[in-house]
Amino acid sequence: MKTFYKILTNTLVASATNNFLWFAVTFWAYLETRSVLATSIIGGSFMLLSSLLGMAFGTYVDHHKKKSAMMLSSLVSLAAFSAAGLLYLLVPRAELLTLSSLEFWVFVFLTLIGGVVGSMRSIALSTTVTLLVPEDRHDKANGLVGTVNGVSFAITSVFSGLAVGLLGMGWSLAISVALTLLATLHLMTIKIPEKQPEHSEEEPKKLDLRGTIAAIRVVPGLLALIFFAMFNNFLGGAFMSIMDPYGLNLVSVEAWGFLWGFVSLGFIIGGLVVAKKGLGKNPLKTLFLANIGMWSVCILFPVRSVIAPVAIGMFIYMCLIPVVEASEQTIIQKVVPYKRQGRVFGFAQAVEMAATPITAFLIGPIAQFWVIPSMTDGSAARAIGSWFGTGPVRAMALIFIIAGLLGLVMTLVAMTTRAYHVLSKQYTDGNVPAEPLPATVTPKG
Repeated sequence: MKTFYKILTNTLVASATNNFLWFAVTFWAYLETRSVLATSIIGGSFMLLSSLLGMAFGTYVDHHKKKSAMMLSSLVSLAAFSAAGLLYLLVPRAELLTLSSLEFWVFVFLTLIGGVVGSMRSIALSTTVTLLVPEDRHDKANGLVGTVNGVSFAITSVFSGLAVGLLGMGWSLAISVALTLLATLHLMTIKIPEKQPEHSEEEPKKLDLRGTIAAIRVVPGLLALIFFAMFNNFLGGAFMSIMDPYGLNLVSVEAWGFLWGFVSLGFIIGGLVVAKKGLGKNPLKTLFLANIGMWSVCILFPVRSVIAPVAIGMFIYMCLIPVVEASEQTIIQKVVPYKRQGRVFGFAQAVEMAATPITAFLIGPIAQFWVIPSMTDGSAARAIGSWFGTGPVRAMALIFIIAGLLGLVMTLVAMTTRAYHVLSKQYTDGNVPAEPLPATVTPKG
């Protein structure tokens, strides 16, 4: 457990740094360009790359020591952030802030790569819970992981807004490079008691999609759970695209950063509650109940475009995120053999994140060129503007409400399916496969 706590501390620094720079770039891009389209492309690209690389990251984690995977993640982030800083220093500001310029998108891509590779560390961290923590404490350990994510989110939410507003993008890059270097040096001092993974001809080191699917299919309902999470992320793309523009239309960037710091306390509280109380006898039921709460909040907070409902709604939303994430992680850690968990976590990440960029890429143009004009002086404004309100902010509020309604309906429907009941019984009965299937075997039925 001492080793696990050291890894959590190191992950806190690394995750906080990645989030800090990613938030800073998003804030900076919107404030300098005032383009919802730009933020949707930036956010969508992050999720798209995370999805495309998820399986590769998972395979790498399974076939290498977990510390090696974390070290590679830190080194790539350090190189990418350093290159972005150099580009920022060398390119004139006017060219760097032109959306049509190659320099702007190279700069965004470098910061994006540095952040995306951090997801390999997250996959490795999930497998270290299985490696270092007793099974009856997995849910509580996953709660601690959620708490660390919440602390990271709270720190970076506040300081990224302050850094961009008071110091500028240059200092934000310098801080990110320094903290990434610190995390890398600290990771070198941590010793994880693990053996070099052994491999057979049935488990090649290359991308093992067939074997991963086999390991998932042997557990009835697990694939359905992953696709349910994918649908949630599909709707989550709407929030990624327009949450920052929505908030920055209500308050200053400094205030918005502080607000994210406040609502991120919910992330910490939710993680601490899971760490202390666990997830109950049936984490799957807990996951669906949390989703009902999240989507209900998303319907209610945009009813009025003032900052108080946004703060309260997003605080509750943040409290529930660690519950959802810890539930899914705990289920996978129990029903999937350890030697395949990296690939399954990677596959889940790839599938779940694949939906978000689709929505992000769609919502940005739809909001910019259709919903906002329509809600400003178009047909939507004439139809509902008298009671709902008009203008760009109310247009974004309408998108939130529609996404929340779709998510709530989908969750309620999913709870009635056979896959939900089968996977619940599979977990609670403890009737899970003890050994992984060979990559060449496809389960019958």
